[in-house]
Amino acid sequence: MTRFLALLLALLTVTLALPARAADDISAASRSVVRVVTVAMVDGEVVGFGHGSGIAISPTRIVTNAHVVESAAKYPNNVALGVVPSEGQKSYAGKLIAIDTERDLALIEISGTRLPAAAVYSGPLDSGADVVALGYPGNVDLATARSAADYITPRTPVRSEGNLSNTQTVDGVAMLVHTAKISRGNSGGPLVDQCGRIVGINTAITRADDGDSPFAFAISTRELARFLGDAGQQYGAIGSPCLSMAEADARDRAALDADARKTAEANAAKEAAAALDRQLKQAHAEEAALDARENRIALAGVLFVIGALSAGAAMLFYSQQKMRNAKIAGGAGAALILGAAVLFVTRPDAHAEVKDEAAAATTPDAPKIAEGQFLCTIRPDRSRITVSSTTDVPVKIAANGCVNDRTQYAMGADGHWQRILVPNEEATVTVASIDPTGQEYRVDRYLLDADTMAKAREIRAGVTLKSCTADADALAGLATQQEAIRAVLPPTPNERLVYQCQKAATAP
Repeated sequence: MTRFLALLLALLTVTLALPARAADDISAASRSVVRVVTVAMVDGEVVGFGHGSGIAISPTRIVTNAHVVESAAKYPNNVALGVVPSEGQKSYAGKLIAIDTERDLALIEISGTRLPAAAVYSGPLDSGADVVALGYPGNVDLATARSAADYITPRTPVRSEGNLSNTQTVDGVAMLVHTAKISRGNSGGPLVDQCGRIVGINTAITRADDGDSPFAFAISTRELARFLGDAGQQYGAIGSPCLSMAEADARDRAALDADARKTAEANAAKEAAAALDRQLKQAHAEEAALDARENRIALAGVLFVIGALSAGAAMLFYSQQKMRNAKIAGGAGAALILGAAVLFVTRPDAHAEVKDEAAAATTPDAPKIAEGQFLCTIRPDRSRITVSSTTDVPVKIAANGCVNDRTQYAMGADGHWQRILVPNEEATVTVASIDPTGQEYRVDRYLLDADTMAKAREIRAGVTLKSCTADADALAGLATQQEAIRAVLPPTPNERLVYQCQKAATAP
């Protein structure tokens, strides 16, 4: 047994540098695919060698067929498991965690590395949908492998395209019938949709005797979910339909246009209400002005009449030689007539202008940079969701672009706060950006091959800013470094999550 383990470990340390691959969704899913190897030993001699395919359901857990690893379950002391990633420099020993022979599913654990975990598609799948089988078919190995080392050397899995026919129940297990060509060696490998999500685990093929068309069977994700649940294994599940990035962009533009129309309609309704309010106020003001004008004219007329009577009395007193009374009556009459003239001349205008206080209050100010605590909720109609969870995201923004009190964002060319995150272990680069008004939080994720990740990490190593700062030179340097990282990324991301943010209620 010691010789056997030494032989297996020696084989599992074979290294190979892989070429860079395009960052499309199927290539991203391929990096989650592994080859599963079994080596049987009796009395120190290799008596059996088998292999199949599998896919990482978590960074350290792999799903495959039960029949691929059944010998390891029956003879744990004589059969060793090996797991060969699709890229990297070596392979790893595996440990059988769970097996279900009825569903033909098994769960393997590895240590010493972390694999990119694939997501399970939990939504409906229509007949005729495009599907892709990923794995290591034995007939390809027979044509390309030249030694046992070739079977434990990391290499890109083979992809085969086809269509979903329908769902059949075989021995009580829900199976997908599809036309993607597979062969021995594909067992345990994934059947994925065009977004790279798992829709089934390939397990069998029909015989194609006498010219019959071959069909393949994949265990449905319904059965996979039950198996993983029984094993206590968590996994990522996505129910969003698969869209191309072009379709997602078109839908995003349509959603933005719809939002703009709603905003315009709401503004138009507000303006109409404000115009009606202005008209009513104008009518009331003009009515009040007319009443004040008429009252002023009437009062002037009364004073004029009284003044005229006083003037007549003064003339009467004068004719009677009552000079003192004539002066009093004449003075009073003159004063009343003068007052009447003043009132008439200063009468209000019948037309009054109402000050538009509402319009003055809504005069747009210069846009302000948002600060405070926000809660951001996913906009599925504006997103392309392939592998990530879409739970609400709390975001705290400071005026200098410090997010959540620990991560410094830099102002990008588009006027948005931006930070590019390059992790050490995961093969994913994330570009997070925040609208300066705090209304939108956007996450673009690039699922990259090892070479591109190495380049991004090399550039990221030059980023010296590790905490928040208000130093303008440091912020400018961060922006320059981030643009250098962006230059090595593909033109479009694999995933785009758009969140709509609102001010969060603060605790009392």
